[in-house]
Amino acid sequence: MTANPIPKCPQILLEGRHWFVIDKPAGLAVHPGPRTPESLEDLLPLYAPGRPEPQAVHRLDRDTSGCLLVARRSSALRALAGAFAAGLVRKLYWAIVVNPPADDSGLVSAPLLKRSTAKAGWRMHVDESGKPARTHWEVLGRKDDKALVAFRPETGRTHQIRVHATLLGPRSAIVGDPVYGQPDAGGMMLHARLLGFTDPETGTAQTAEAPCPDRFKHSGFVG
Repeated sequence: MTANPIPKCPQILLEGRHWFVIDKPAGLAVHPGPRTPESLEDLLPLYAPGRPEPQAVHRLDRDTSGCLLVARRSSALRALAGAFAAGLVRKLYWAIVVNPPADDSGLVSAPLLKRSTAKAGWRMHVDESGKPARTHWEVLGRKDDKALVAFRPETGRTHQIRVHATLLGPRSAIVGDPVYGQPDAGGMMLHARLLGFTDPETGTAQTAEAPCPDRFKHSGFVG
């Protein structure tokens, strides 16, 4: 869990008539669950008092920060969710990876399958019987045993970037990932930096960019 306080109402980065993109902070779950009774769903009504409640078009993991697309009406929700399903949304993530690869760029193509155990709960595993998952990656900077890596996923599987990061090299993982790596006091270093999509009403291209959070600035990779 990040030490940064969670704002009551995340900042709107970009908006249209029937949608808006917020800068979701790390530590805020998109949907409620057994371990996250408080979530973004509690805050969305504040964006449209007296009107139908906006709905998140997709999700980010609780400890992932950055661009999250929200629909103001059901028609926009259907259209934008369809764009995600069809692979028509451009996504860029930044992550700090420990034990990064020697290469500077590449593609991870590894299908993912969800498995659950009574002891460990559920997590995603690389499995040929799973759903196809493809992630392009590029090293943006290196420092000691870590690197700032840009990830561009073609698909949108659960925990895709987090699992694919472990395939970049021996013992590689996103810094602070409590499931596929090691917890860190600064939190998980994964940030949804950019989101590009088409406004379903106007047909115009839209690009939202989330500023780097403090935990990335403290890493020394970004100013």
